[in-house]
Amino acid sequence: MEKSRRFLNRHVLVTGAARGIGLEIAKQFANEGAVLTLFDCNQENLAAASEALNGVAAAVYSYHVDVSKRDQVEDAVQYADGIQPIDILINNAGVAFETPFLEIEEAEWKQVIDVNLTGMFYVAQSVCRLMAARREGVVVNMASKNGLDGEFGYAHYNASKAGSIMLTKTMAIELAHVGIRVNAVCPGYIQTPMSKEIDTPAFTNNFVKQYIPMNRPGTPEEIAPVFLFLASDDSSFITGQVIIADGGQLAGQKAGDDLLKTMKI
Repeated sequence: MEKSRRFLNRHVLVTGAARGIGLEIAKQFANEGAVLTLFDCNQENLAAASEALNGVAAAVYSYHVDVSKRDQVEDAVQYADGIQPIDILINNAGVAFETPFLEIEEAEWKQVIDVNLTGMFYVAQSVCRLMAARREGVVVNMASKNGLDGEFGYAHYNASKAGSIMLTKTMAIELAHVGIRVNAVCPGYIQTPMSKEIDTPAFTNNFVKQYIPMNRPGTPEEIAPVFLFLASDDSSFITGQVIIADGGQLAGQKAGDDLLKTMKI
C-alpha cells in the first residue's frame, strides 16, 4: 500500500513534543512528509526527539519553550512562522499530578492551570493571529476524558482539561469566519511515560478491570491518528468538536465479571 502523504511540506507545530503522545503525533506527521516545529520545556528530551525525527520529516526545528511563559511562546512562534508559515497547531503540552483536593497547594494548582490551560491559550492565540491574517489554519487541542467527568485526586488537572474543552469550542465559533478549524481530542487512560511515573502496575490493572470496557489502556500510537485526522482535509467540515478516545470508559458503567458470565456469547 502506498504511504499516505497528506501533510507533505505542511508546517506542523507540536507542543509538548519531546515524549509520550506528543512525540508519537510528531512521528506520524513526519511519516506523512510534514515540516515539523517541536516545542518542549525539557531540553534533553527535545534534543533526542529532534534527532530521532531528522531524516524522517521534511524538516525539523525545535525550541526550548515553557508554554506558561508568554514571551517565550510569542518569540518562538514568530521565529518558526518566519521560517515557513504554520499550517497546523497541535496544542499538546501538559502536566499532571495526583493529589487529593484538600492537599493541593497553591504552587501545584498554579503550575497545572498555567501549563495545561493558560499555556494552551498563549500558544493558540499567538499562532491563530498569524493564521487569521492568512485566513487558513487548523488547531487540534489536547483535552482529556477528565475534562468531561471527574477523577479522584486530579481536581487541578480535571479543571484544566474542562477549560481546554470550552476554549476549543469558543475558538471554533470565533475563528471559523477566518478559515481556522479548531477541535479537541479527549484521550482516556493512555500508557505514556507520564502515566507510568504516576501509576503503579497494580493500579493500572485494577483501573482497567474496573472502568475500561475494552479491558486495556490505550497507547500513544492509537491516539495520534485521531489528531492527524482532525488536522487533515479528511475532516474539512468538522470544527468545534471533542473526539473521545477512551476504550469505552465514558459510554457507561462497565459490566463486572459476574454479569459477563450470564451473557450467551
